[in-house]
Amino acid sequence: MNDLAQVLEARPRDARVDQIIKLAILAVGGQGGGVLSGWIVALAERNGYAVQSTSVAGVAQRTGATIYYVEMLPKSDRAPVFSLAPAEGDVDVLIAAEMMEAGRAIMRGFVTPDRTLLIASSHRNLATLEKEVPGSGISDSGEVRKAAAAAARDVILFDMEAMAQKAGSVISASLFGALAGSGALPFDAESYRETIRASGRGVEKSLAAFELARAAAEARAADPAP
Repeated sequence: MNDLAQVLEARPRDARVDQIIKLAILAVGGQGGGVLSGWIVALAERNGYAVQSTSVAGVAQRTGATIYYVEMLPKSDRAPVFSLAPAEGDVDVLIAAEMMEAGRAIMRGFVTPDRTLLIASSHRNLATLEKEVPGSGISDSGEVRKAAAAAARDVILFDMEAMAQKAGSVISASLFGALAGSGALPFDAESYRETIRASGRGVEKSLAAFELARAAAEARAADPAP
């Protein structure tokens, strides 16, 4: 062990590091991942938290899969130092806007059984490789369900896209509702609603989708096995 490593190991750990809440959102173009991460940032700030949001865009499938990452911590007289991207085994809440995005998060090590709450929509947006296969090239969602049950501390999994469509909104609103219903963040449901109202766009439809998903998440509702 070199001198720097010895100094760092001898230094007492800042207890606030363990209080940082870390959320990752995996979404593709058109699913409102940027809107969702913005709502989460506004929600945290509304409740007196310091918060940072980053995103890493990709073009691996469909119109580009993006990882949005948010860290938050109660404000104090010391400015926190936040990470810029999620790390394997170090995510508290993983939100996936589609079934195979949940699978991708599991494969990347963002979902762990000792820590991570996985919130995912069970619907499918087909990847390019699935569309290229003659006949039916659709991947088996059941394998992702099995992996999620084994990999996550807890799983909230139902068709949030259908709920958003029923309300005339987009999936970001129902994902936000599922997050509220999960109880993963120390904020009450009204703070979530006020965050949506403050956005000023499509408020009533967003709130309708939010409430459908919030109630389902609170009840830990799940789609029947396909």
